[in-house]
Amino acid sequence: MRLELRHLRVVCAIADAGSVTKAAASLGLAAPALTTQLQRIERALGGQLFVRDRRGAHPTPLGELVLARARVLLPAMQGLQDEAAQFAGAVGVPAADGLGSYRIGAVNGPLIGGVVRRLVAAQPQAQLNTHPSWSAAELAGMLGDGRLDFALIGTCGEAQPPDNRLAWHTVAVAPVFVLLPGDHPYAGATEVALADLAGARWAATPGDGCLADCFAAACTRAGFTPSPIHENDVGGVTDLVRGGDVVALCQPTFREVAGVRAVPLAGTPLRWRHLIGWHPDAPAAQVAAKLIRYATEAYDDAILLSPRYQAWLTSQPTPDR
Repeated sequence: MRLELRHLRVVCAIADAGSVTKAAASLGLAAPALTTQLQRIERALGGQLFVRDRRGAHPTPLGELVLARARVLLPAMQGLQDEAAQFAGAVGVPAADGLGSYRIGAVNGPLIGGVVRRLVAAQPQAQLNTHPSWSAAELAGMLGDGRLDFALIGTCGEAQPPDNRLAWHTVAVAPVFVLLPGDHPYAGATEVALADLAGARWAATPGDGCLADCFAAACTRAGFTPSPIHENDVGGVTDLVRGGDVVALCQPTFREVAGVRAVPLAGTPLRWRHLIGWHPDAPAAQVAAKLIRYATEAYDDAILLSPRYQAWLTSQPTPDR
């Protein structure tokens, strides 16, 4: 993992709060999710940053070094971003047919391509910038301080989106499928029970939400403890599955490629909400209804490209979206 500014913010939040639990609350995350994120940061830096005991979390010497650098870098970067936003000037200025420019952040999902395509068709003269991220919290922070106009994120099940000061609209609620090697015994099944995958090794794309915790809880209900999840990007996860080394959690709109199959999990033990967010006091609020429509249409297009998901929706007494 490559160290990013958002990781330094996490380290500072833990140090300022004095505990992982309090820092998680301030960041709008589950404590286990923040603990997992801290462990990744510590692996990237090569050592333990905090000693945790009954009194809270206390920086180690390495932690003190990282904090000293972070407290210089983060304000400097914020200053640069503020000055750049003021210099750009035109960002977010209303135009006759919408905004003069759009800054859209997105986590891994099926919405960004369709939204961008529709914006380009409707407003070919508008400036358009996209910001990819694995972190919904990072994108929410960028919405909050005016560095993004819209964010396309996901949350697990009924989990609340980060930063309740922002406006969030649910585009769709979807089941979580499992990605299997093409020669897996259940690759051709209409569904597979989570318990039937008890002995598998797992992979998933990274993120800072509670999906890992929800997945572990679902496995416990199914009667087993999952192996540690191997994190990789979409291409890496697909390659791992194709090679037969792992199975993976995936979205039902995943476009199947040779050697892998996306299969529904019996009983739908995990669900994923696709959200679009904006700041209610920003110029983006004026065109939010249009972006909601584009996001909804983009998701409908993604369903049409997934026969397996279409079949699952048809089988449901009340389609879940």
